[in-house]
Amino acid sequence: MDPSEYIDVNLTQADLLVLKELLQESDQRGSISREQVVAQRSTTSKKLAALNDPSSPDFDPTVFVSLDLKDLQNSLPSWVDKWVLKPYIKLARNVVRIETDVVMLTHLLLYFTTSLPSALILFHHFTWVHGFLHWVMQSYYVGTYTLMMHQHIHMGGILKRRFQWFDQLFPYITDPLLGHTWNSYYYHHVKHHHVEANGPNDLSSTIRYQRDELLDFFCYFSRFFFCIWWELPLHFLRKGNIRFALKCCIWELLNYAFVFLLWKHVGWKPTLFVFLLPLLQLRVGLMVGNWGQHAFVDENDPNSDFRSSITLIDVASNRFCYNDGYHTSHHLHPRRHWRDHPIAFLRDKDRYSAEHALVFRNIDYIMITVMLFRKDYKYLAKCLVPMGEQIGMSLDEIACMLQKKTRRFSEDDIRRKFGKLE
Repeated sequence: MDPSEYIDVNLTQADLLVLKELLQESDQRGSISREQVVAQRSTTSKKLAALNDPSSPDFDPTVFVSLDLKDLQNSLPSWVDKWVLKPYIKLARNVVRIETDVVMLTHLLLYFTTSLPSALILFHHFTWVHGFLHWVMQSYYVGTYTLMMHQHIHMGGILKRRFQWFDQLFPYITDPLLGHTWNSYYYHHVKHHHVEANGPNDLSSTIRYQRDELLDFFCYFSRFFFCIWWELPLHFLRKGNIRFALKCCIWELLNYAFVFLLWKHVGWKPTLFVFLLPLLQLRVGLMVGNWGQHAFVDENDPNSDFRSSITLIDVASNRFCYNDGYHTSHHLHPRRHWRDHPIAFLRDKDRYSAEHALVFRNIDYIMITVMLFRKDYKYLAKCLVPMGEQIGMSLDEIACMLQKKTRRFSEDDIRRKFGKLE
């Protein structure tokens, strides 16, 4: 499969519209007027907006991550659609905070009817087969769950205000089951990463590492894995935020103590499969993902969100993980709702082009990381959707450009580009 030619039919409706728009503009560059480009983009933006508008006949709430609503309805018997699906959607729209987010209630029901009972049964009666299958199930869930919680921590919840008590409570139950420690995602991601924005004071910054070297990634991962529990509180202390320092440290240590007590006094076998393996796995996944998200950093302007993060149009990131592929859009506006990213991307497409932003298709963050370690820049170049000055560049030129953006920044580079450090 040639990633530069293949269009995945499993892309979301929004991704298909965005990709079609990008490819048309690239193919038609110079052959149509600026006014025609603007009109064409406006038409696509209106289609995208209608999908998110509850008052529009084209409104398309997300019910399941694997299927768009129309495809789901076409696959069901008419009586199931009428008596089960539509009543459920009507109910769910009155429960979730944003009406497009029916899928979040779907997944809460999924976790509380599978993950939680399975974990309780393992502690009551452990078997190795059940333990392994439980871990496999949680491994399948974790990507979607993590990006649901990503929305939760940025928006202060995912359910309507009258369900706030449950909205604030459920993460303390489900987070450890999926590998998260209590409140750590919020303090590290919202209060730290988005403030420092992959700069030199960001504890998960990639700029000091050669981003196509496995050894550098191992050092990067090891620092996070072994040191984040004390480095993050120290960072907040240096910033003068004692409250954040205490809270993130206490919650992290409480979670470790909880797992230790279960291991020692309840049973090490169920604790291993229910809590410890998901924790270890998620920490690896978070760092592999962040490495891919911030692997390409512009050598001239690394402080720009357009030039230090990327956009992906792919199934894994956007269908199953709440448009996580629109990472540049997310950094530009961290509280932007996940369904609004494609619209915002098209609206700001000229700025993306002018800033030499990178857009890829048919590849996710994990595979970007893998391809970097393989130094397969030609494959990555094939995945690039060219915009602006990138249009017309040869495959070798694109590969060379991408390789330049993975180079380690020296401390002198950092001082010149970022100014005073902590």
